[in-house]
Amino acid sequence: MAATAITIGQLAKQTGCKIPTIRYYEKIGLMPAPDRSPGNTRLYGSDHTARLVFIQHCRELGFSQAQIRDLLDLSSGPDSSCESVTRIAREQLASVEHRIARLTVLKDELERMIQSCTGNRVGQCEIVAALADHENVGATH
Repeated sequence: MAATAITIGQLAKQTGCKIPTIRYYEKIGLMPAPDRSPGNTRLYGSDHTARLVFIQHCRELGFSQAQIRDLLDLSSGPDSSCESVTRIAREQLASVEHRIARLTVLKDELERMIQSCTGNRVGQCEIVAALADHENVGATH
């Protein structure tokens, strides 16, 4: 390990990733096992930092662990076609668009419920009545 080795605490601070998450990524194989000091402390290099940042960005974009694993595998072959990377990104975009559509329906339903509220007593509350209406569960979303 080079002289620029850092501890797991330093890696966590640098990247904003929690220590248990870093250990989890190591356990599931997304992060390579780090070298160890003579005292058995994990020692990380710049390659670990770059990989963790990559994983975090993928997670922020909603990629699954399997997709991240595939993207990491694909990124290890810089001269190969990026067709597979594009396919994975398109799949994730479609998933995001689907979630946005579902959230839009939920937003519209909540707005409708709120607009129907007259501000009277809870016993006459249109929101409570709409939430209790089992006939319409799943009808609008």
